[in-house]
Amino acid sequence: MDQIIDITLSALLIIGGVFALVGSFGLLKLRDTMQRLHAPTKATTVGVGTVLIVSVAHFWFYRGMVSWHELLITLFLLLTAPITANFIAKAQILRNVRQSDLPVTGVGTPWATFDTNPDAPERDLAQNEAQP
Repeated sequence: MDQIIDITLSALLIIGGVFALVGSFGLLKLRDTMQRLHAPTKATTVGVGTVLIVSVAHFWFYRGMVSWHELLITLFLLLTAPITANFIAKAQILRNVRQSDLPVTGVGTPWATFDTNPDAPERDLAQNEAQP
C-alpha cells in the first residue's frame, strides 16, 4: 500500500511541477499583460496547489497528522489569485482600452469597468497627465 501512495504522490508532484513550469514560462513569453494574466492565475495556481495538497497527503499518510499550514496556504492561494488577476485586468483595461473599442455586452448594460460616461477613461487620463 505504501508503494501505491508513493507512486501516486510522486506522479502528482510531477504533474504539479509541469503546471508550475508551464505557467512560469507563459508569464515570461506571452506578449501583453492581458495574456500574461492567464499563465500565473491558472497554470501556476494549479501547480502550486497540487504540490501543497501532496504535502498535506504525505503528512496525513505517513505521520498521521493534518498539516494546517499547507491547507491554509492552499486556501489563501485559491482565494487571492483570481482576485489579484481581476484587479490587474481592470487596471489594464482602464489604462489602455476605450469603452467604444469593447464589444457589446449583450445584456443591455455597459461594461462594469467603465462609468456610464463613455469618455471617462480619456477624461481621467487627461486629468492625470495635466497634473505635475
